[in-house]
Amino acid sequence: MTAYIIGHLRDAAPHVEIAEYMERITATFEPYGGRFLVHGATHETKEGTWPGAVVMIGFPTLADARAWWDSPAYREIAPLRTRHIEGDIILVEGVPDGYDPATTAKAIRDAL
Repeated sequence: MTAYIIGHLRDAAPHVEIAEYMERITATFEPYGGRFLVHGATHETKEGTWPGAVVMIGFPTLADARAWWDSPAYREIAPLRTRHIEGDIILVEGVPDGYDPATTAKAIRDAL
């Protein structure tokens, strides 16, 4: 099942280490089947507040996403980002093919 790394990045200021991180990151996730889904795009906040930028990387499976995050190649470059950009990073598994939220709603109703 597809998995995603989602980053909500804030307070990013231009820095040579950020440029280096961006130059090197793709090579770290490609061996795990990762690819950018969102990067550097303008977003529109519909509810609440969401200052900053959104980055989203898709992976074939949750295991692939975890393996990339924990890989020596990514761990080596991560400080280039974390020293200069505040943010939150989450890993989330997608829904299976044919997912129907009505099935989840029925389970909630049955539990009530």
